[in-house]
Amino acid sequence: MVVCATLFWAGNFNVGKIAFVENISPFSLAFLRWTLVWIILLPFTYKEIFNLKKIILKNLKFLFLLGLSSVFLYSALTYKALNYTQVINASLFNTAVPATIILVCFLLKIEKTNIFQLSGLLISTLGILAIVTKLDLNILFALDFNKGDLFMIIAIISWGVYSALLKKRDFEISLLALVQITCTFGLVMLAPAFFVELNQGQSVNINLNLFYILLYVAIFPSIGSYYCWSSAVSIIGANRAGIFLSLIPLFSTIFAMIFFDEKFLFFHLIGSILIIIGLFLSNKKTTNA
Repeated sequence: MVVCATLFWAGNFNVGKIAFVENISPFSLAFLRWTLVWIILLPFTYKEIFNLKKIILKNLKFLFLLGLSSVFLYSALTYKALNYTQVINASLFNTAVPATIILVCFLLKIEKTNIFQLSGLLISTLGILAIVTKLDLNILFALDFNKGDLFMIIAIISWGVYSALLKKRDFEISLLALVQITCTFGLVMLAPAFFVELNQGQSVNINLNLFYILLYVAIFPSIGSYYCWSSAVSIIGANRAGIFLSLIPLFSTIFAMIFFDEKFLFFHLIGSILIIIGLFLSNKKTTNA
């Protein structure tokens, strides 16, 4: 289950690049993806959501922030990033998500941090810089960064906010119902962006390729991954499952090299090593003397 979850998430990066090749604009793809998810989930969640309407109304601000950070910012900006950067770059940035969650939890005072976590955060940041600058100090000094890499950094920060907020959730709700509600709030924000793209002439061509793309992004990374991941965590635990997240950039890189002829270069290796070292430090706990 955990391998399937990471495989589906990895495929999302490559399908996002295919969508760019097919001239499907990022906010349109995100809007159509989550609209389809919303329709698929509705028959399974509407009864629970109706019964929880008081809790939903009480937590509107919280649920709005979940939709903003995940469905709106993370998914749309990931697709936006893939318009400018490599699949390999975008997927490697996601390995820094655990460090980003630690940073957000620290800033929002959700959880205490230790010296290992802060050290891991610093090293992971250096890994991101290695990828963004391609180990070229001239890019750093000139601030001449790839727009796609910058969009991806904002995306992973957004996912860090989403994950940190989930830790603050103080009400019981099923995974599918939570995805449905989060999806609803995200769609409210995605709709204006979708119509702006249409007004700018970025129309969506309805064809078989669009059908296949939407079918994949709506079912596999949106529903299949969440189901497989939550089931796997309940069986083997969060810590063991978390290690498998490193498979996402591995699968994404293999797919990108096969389908888009992308190259795994030296700066990717250095950045990956730094991020992974940071990841292991972030998971190390201090012991009382």
